[in-house]
Amino acid sequence: MLKKRTSGILLHLTSLPGKHGIGDLGPSAYRFIDFLAASGQRCWQFLPTGPTSTAFDNSPYMCRSVFAGNPLLINLESLVQENYLSDKDLEDGSLFSEYIVEYEKVTAFKNRLLHKAFWNFKKSGRNPDFELFCHTHENWLDDYALFMSFREIFAAKPWYEWPGYAARREAKSLNQFTVKHADMLLYYKFVQFIFFSQWQKVYDYAQAKNVSLIGDIPIYVALDSADVWSNQTLFKIDPQTSEPLMVAGVPPDYFSETGQRWGNPVYKWKNDNGKINNRLYDWWLARFKLIFSMMDLVKIDHFRGFEAFWEIPAQEKTAIKGSWVKGPGRPFFTTMKSHLKKLPIIAEDLGVITPPVEKIRDQMGFPGMRVLQFAFESDEKNPYLPHNFETPNTIVYTGTHDNNTTLGWFMGKKLSEQTRERIRRYLNSYDDSRISWELVRLALSSVAAMAIIPLQDILGFGEDCQMNRPGTESGNWRWRCAPRFLNEEVEQRLLDAAIFYNRLP
Repeated sequence: MLKKRTSGILLHLTSLPGKHGIGDLGPSAYRFIDFLAASGQRCWQFLPTGPTSTAFDNSPYMCRSVFAGNPLLINLESLVQENYLSDKDLEDGSLFSEYIVEYEKVTAFKNRLLHKAFWNFKKSGRNPDFELFCHTHENWLDDYALFMSFREIFAAKPWYEWPGYAARREAKSLNQFTVKHADMLLYYKFVQFIFFSQWQKVYDYAQAKNVSLIGDIPIYVALDSADVWSNQTLFKIDPQTSEPLMVAGVPPDYFSETGQRWGNPVYKWKNDNGKINNRLYDWWLARFKLIFSMMDLVKIDHFRGFEAFWEIPAQEKTAIKGSWVKGPGRPFFTTMKSHLKKLPIIAEDLGVITPPVEKIRDQMGFPGMRVLQFAFESDEKNPYLPHNFETPNTIVYTGTHDNNTTLGWFMGKKLSEQTRERIRRYLNSYDDSRISWELVRLALSSVAAMAIIPLQDILGFGEDCQMNRPGTESGNWRWRCAPRFLNEEVEQRLLDAAIFYNRLP
């Protein structure tokens, strides 16, 4: 449970300023932590950090692995310091936009240099730290390296379209492949070694500055991922065709007449004999152990899926003909807690949440979420209005990565003038140019123990800076903050607010 009043900023790592086209784990991350500390903010929340793919528009919620780190987040300047690259190698890196991530250009640039760094690493001889890393993470790293190498050999086809021996993971063939393509597998392990080495240094620096890192894990994983390929018996997948039998989504509602068919394979929480699938529990335990070693607090996206989830026959094109299936419920979390001692989890409880979901959340002491942009389009009983917050064990947001920026939301066409007038009255502010800061102030002044504000709202940016537009398939996850916006004026304004609303430690 959250006990101290704190505040922080929501900013994905890719949105950080930086030289090489995308935010990374280098100097810009350290400078942002300094900015947070100096402005009285004690939390930095970001999106999932796994390897993304252009096939999914580089969505951090559709990763090739929930264990591995995103190579695009590796800082290249650090590789120069370690003599894996030279200053000359980075000369072309100043040709990128400072306002958006140009993923195809960035990916080509970084992959070329990561391969060059790998060969220089290989020439340098035995590295005990690398060997220790590989041994420590062998429960997922070996399969991830195999998966990525197979994808490279099979022209980036999804694993269920690979030859049978590879898709079904025939042991003899896997061993032969490992020997034949040893350098390829070693490359993918090297990249993960660099990512986690850089991550640990950033995490240590954040702790030294008294800044907590808040991560994000989607409940489901992508079908074409190392996670599903290497653990096919944990999902409802046809063992003959390797195709999913059931997929995840949500039923028809106010927002969609046909619901949402996400397409992720659903978990096989129980074996065919009706008993708990202990292997799936072990997989989740390993997942939690790794992410809790990297971060202080973690939001579980679609938390309600642990109580009950919407299961759709894979052949259905929409979510209409799905059905609710009971999830593992509270016993799952008590089992995890018995192994981990503590579960620093945020329950993403947005949308239509049932009493059983709230019961699990409250019994486990997990803080829920309240989003101010959802508060004004009904009546005075709206649960997202601060006067209706039932407990301080809550995290309040002006908006999330899926929302428009506050300025874009308020000025956009979706709000009626009646709703705008209601917002003005609630804020007791009739200067629309101040709307972003007034909503920030409302979040900070609430009883919620933690307030997390998207950086776009702190800076008063418009809808062109929205991170993600749900329902659209391209053009998302690209926004970046130019370095000049993180200045002393913003720093002082945040510090004054943190002091005024008692959110300093």
